[in-house]
Amino acid sequence: MLPQFGTAVRKNKTLNKSLNADAGGSAPDKASVDAAWLVLEAANDLGDHAAIDACRRVIDAELNGTVAGSSDLDLVLGYFR
Repeated sequence: MLPQFGTAVRKNKTLNKSLNADAGGSAPDKASVDAAWLVLEAANDLGDHAAIDACRRVIDAELNGTVAGSSDLDLVLGYFR
């Protein structure tokens, strides 16, 4: 199955749910981490170092069970818009 980009991502209910969930102060949910991996791949291809760093922080937060920064989550979840 091919990864979803652009408007297809916005239609994904799980990903849209994570936009509202990051206000709760918990560790990143599965959808935001999955999005971070997709954005990381695209950002690597484009040489977008700011996005690469944000993705790494979101992924690291999930692995460590900590809270990712809201600005990092906003960048990751809005990258293809």
